Amino acid sequence: MERFRKTEDCPSSEELLTFQSGEIDPAAKGNVRRHLMSCEFCAAEVEMYGLYPPSEESVIPDTIPEPLYELAEALLHKRRDLAPLYRLVKDDD
Repeated sequence: MERFRKTEDCPSSEELLTFQSGEIDPAAKGNVRRHLMSCEFCAAEVEMYGLYPPSEESVIPDTIPEPLYELAEALLHKRRDLAPLYRLVKDDD
């Protein structure tokens, strides 16, 4: 399982979901089925959709607090500035 990841050759998640739900175009069904025989990642994704179908309810995203956003940006860009963390902890008091 050294390459357990989605690649450019993999069907989209939307296509895998329509395959799992049986709503896929018959012509595409065979292509997805063949792909699943050689791709553990996509096979696991299809199995997940069977066990945990996506919810139909819409979710309204909330805004992220500015200090938390700044901290995430600093971590993603590997900056050592801890000021956002201190502001986040201070705002929590």
